[in-house]
Amino acid sequence: MIVTTKNKTIWKKKKNMTMITMMMMITMVVVVVVVVVVVMMMMMVTMMIMMMMVLVVVIMMMMITMVVVVVVMMMMMMMMMMMMMMMMMMMMMMMMMMMTTMMMMMMMIIVMMIMMMVMVVVVVIMMMMIIIMVVVVVVVVIMVVVVVVTM
Repeated sequence: MIVTTKNKTIWKKKKNMTMITMMMMITMVVVVVVVVVVVMMMMMVTMMIMMMMVLVVVIMMMMITMVVVVVVMMMMMMMMMMMMMMMMMMMMMMMMMMMTTMMMMMMMIIVMMIMMMVMVVVVVIMMMMIIIMVVVVVVVVIMVVVVVVTM
């Protein structure tokens, strides 16, 4: 069980290498997860487009901007990997990316909600107008009938 100093150092080096590889693997997995999340978001957005053709242009613009942002982030992260910067920096970038995408999604959802609310309000107002018109017409007809009968 006696181990020489040389062997010890070599062992330590090996361990360090395994650690680095593990970190790389973890970062790769995180990247894959982020990509999957982004794809899911894109699918959701496309569904919304299918539902509401009115906002197609705006949503398309948003999607393009989102894609550009994600691509830029990915490029930056790749650069960092090449330079072998701190893993913490990469993690921070990932978090920032996630936050930005989430914010974009939230903004889009809020816009959608507002649009839906406006549509509902407009429809309700139209219904009210129609009902009022009908009531007025009915009242006028009744008045005319009453007048004719009394005559």
